[in-house]
Amino acid sequence: MDFQEGEILAFDKPYGWTSFDVVGKARWLICRRLGIKKLKVGHTGTLDPLATGVVVVCTGKKTKQIEKLQQHAKQYEATLQLGATTPSYDLEKPIDKHYPTEHITRSLIDEVMPQFVGEIWQVPPMFSAVKVDGKRAYSIARKGEQVELKPKQLVIDKIEVLDFDAQTMQLRLLIDCSKGTYIRALARDIGEALGSGAHLISLRRTRLGELTTDDCLSFEQFEQIIEQQRKDNATQVNNEKT
Repeated sequence: MDFQEGEILAFDKPYGWTSFDVVGKARWLICRRLGIKKLKVGHTGTLDPLATGVVVVCTGKKTKQIEKLQQHAKQYEATLQLGATTPSYDLEKPIDKHYPTEHITRSLIDEVMPQFVGEIWQVPPMFSAVKVDGKRAYSIARKGEQVELKPKQLVIDKIEVLDFDAQTMQLRLLIDCSKGTYIRALARDIGEALGSGAHLISLRRTRLGELTTDDCLSFEQFEQIIEQQRKDNATQVNNEKT
C-alpha cells in the first residue's frame, strides 16, 4: 500500500469509538510503524460512537475524494425500543419518558412505515454535530440549554422491517438513506407516528456507497497488514544494500 500516494480504506468501527478515533488510530499505525512523518488522513462520514460498522478512511492524495465519497448512499441496521424516549434519542442519555405500547401491532407498524420513505423533512437531534451560531448543537445541549434546529430535506430509499418482538417492543429495521440522515431522529419520528415513543438501542452501518461490512478491516487485521509491509520494506532496503 502506498499511503502517501493515497489509499481508500474501509474499517469496521468498534462500539464506543468516534470516527475521529478511527482516523487517529489509522494514522498512528501507518506513521509510527512505517516511519512516515507527515500524512493526510480523513474520514468520509461521521458515525456515532454508539454505532458500529463501515467507516471509510482516505489517506494521502486520496483525501481529495472525501467530498465525493460523502455523497454516497448509506445502509443501516437499526433496533428501536418502543415505549420510551431519551433526550439523545439513543442510549447516550437515560430514559426520560415512558409511553403505552398495548396498541402496537405489526399491522400498525406496516401502516406507518411508508410515510418515512421518499423525500422527507427531518429535524436533526439536539445531541448532534450540527452547527448553531458557530457552535456544535451537542455542546449547547450538554449544558442544558435548548437548541432550535431547522428541518432538513433528505431521502429514505427503503425501510424494511427485519423483526418485531411484541414482548420486548423492539423493532429492527434495514434502512437505505441519503447523506445527512440521522437514524436517531428517524427513531424519534417513528415513535411519534406510532404513538409510543421510541429510541435507538443499536445501530450498525452496513454499507457506504459500494463498500459493505464484508469489505471492512478490523484494526487487528490492519495492524497485521502494516507490520507485514514494514517487514517487506526492511527486506527491500537490506537487499538494496547488498
